[in-house]
Amino acid sequence: MDRQLERGPLAENSTHRIEIRGPLRPGDEAVLTPEALLFLQKLQETHGAERESCLKRRIERQSRFDSGELPDFLPTTQTIRSSEWTVSPAPAALEDRRVEITGPVDRKMMINALNSGARVFMADLEDSQSPTWTGILDGQLNLRDAVRGTLSFVNEQGKRYEISAKPAALVVRPRGWHLEEAHLTLKERPLAASLVDFGLFFFHNAHEQIARGAGPYFYLPKLESHLEARLWNKVFETAQKELGIPLGTIRATVLIETLPAAFEMDEILYELRTHAAGLNAGRWDYIFSVIKKLRSRPECVLPDRADVTMAVPMMRAYAKLLVRTCHRRGAHAIGGMSAFIPSRKDAEVNARAMSKVKEDKEREAGDGFDGTWVAHPDLVPVATEIFGRAMGSAHDQKHRIPPGPEPTAAELLDVRATPGKITEAGLRANVNVALQYLHHWLRGTGAVAIHNLMEDAATAEISRAQLWQWIRHAAATDSGLTITSELYRRVRAEEQARLESESSARFADAAELLDEIVLAKEFPDFLTLPGYRRLIRTDACS
Repeated sequence: MDRQLERGPLAENSTHRIEIRGPLRPGDEAVLTPEALLFLQKLQETHGAERESCLKRRIERQSRFDSGELPDFLPTTQTIRSSEWTVSPAPAALEDRRVEITGPVDRKMMINALNSGARVFMADLEDSQSPTWTGILDGQLNLRDAVRGTLSFVNEQGKRYEISAKPAALVVRPRGWHLEEAHLTLKERPLAASLVDFGLFFFHNAHEQIARGAGPYFYLPKLESHLEARLWNKVFETAQKELGIPLGTIRATVLIETLPAAFEMDEILYELRTHAAGLNAGRWDYIFSVIKKLRSRPECVLPDRADVTMAVPMMRAYAKLLVRTCHRRGAHAIGGMSAFIPSRKDAEVNARAMSKVKEDKEREAGDGFDGTWVAHPDLVPVATEIFGRAMGSAHDQKHRIPPGPEPTAAELLDVRATPGKITEAGLRANVNVALQYLHHWLRGTGAVAIHNLMEDAATAEISRAQLWQWIRHAAATDSGLTITSELYRRVRAEEQARLESESSARFADAAELLDEIVLAKEFPDFLTLPGYRRLIRTDACS
């Protein structure tokens, strides 16, 4: 019997009032059951208003940044930073996290990731998943089957893929607080996408995971403050109470991928301490956030995307502070994603990718991280060997505290020390990558290999944000060319024509969206917001 039938207080409630506004296919009712919708309603009614308050605080804080204020450590939470406390010990399934593989909730890709030999698989409903209505529902169905070990796939040639006897531990990343699910409404208003993703997975799978010796584990994206972590903690408490699950069963790893969150790492762990599993260095969104939060400052204009590596001063300070904070609090520090991917067709490309990945993972292991991310199964052995050499028989490196003083606010904000140049090649690369990625994203694919790099929403955000930043501040290339809206339009038209000449695909809708977010007078917070409005129109016409 499916353990989802073991209900807590929800059984005493009446029918749900959520309206389903998306088309349903045979089988979708297994996800959108009346009981599951009632659970989502409970989460939305209990926590929706606080979510809106958190989003309002983001706007207010950005206004202060635009007026000249700089991010800093909070004086009101100094006691939390200076006092001694630790998070709850890691559950057995998350003790050894030396290599984690990430990817969208596509059936075949999930099987390959779960069978890759990585210790953890982060199933992504966020940056590597285009949030089409069918994609989100399919993802939940795939996650349900993965939890029960029944996930399988047969390709066109008849080859069957199944989960191995010892798959990676499953961790789910829901969409961020800023997104909504337009196809599920309550009182004519969309539900929070984060609550939909978390709620459906938790409702259908938490009891089953516990019965199998694991638990409901999550990655939390895009947090900008400890108050947003506090909200997640309240959501976890509500969810566990409603389903009769002991408090602290949920474990969450927070991606430190916004500039404000880097100044609140201690506080974020403190708010989640009963449910905290660690912090992750979400480098690509972090770089994007640096651009976004400091967008009004001409002195903070960054060079070509390829030059903004983990070796530059501000990123070294960020990584060092994350490891120090986690290890002081007994939490795992998980390294970030190298965008390079191997090639099975081109030996030279493969050698270059492997060299870059090794360099990145050796730096992280040397910094004291307890694990790292990869995006391709072929990289699991490489990262495993490097972290195995650093950690030996231990599960982690929590005993290691990076030497020297704790990074300061000035070091975290030292954008000007980033070496590199703005080049016309970098300008064209940003336009080309953004066009290709948006083209695929608008058609339902959220993770795309482009120029031997794995691009997702986070890396695409950097490309489009740099274009906006360079135009806004009339940045000049190393050849003396001033980047203007007119130059951008010319380059975009040329790159669009080149892409269309190389394939049968048409890039008009991607170009229209890119123009919208690059040429906007005010910086659009996330490309997924205007992009989602286009997806909704596509869903409505399908």
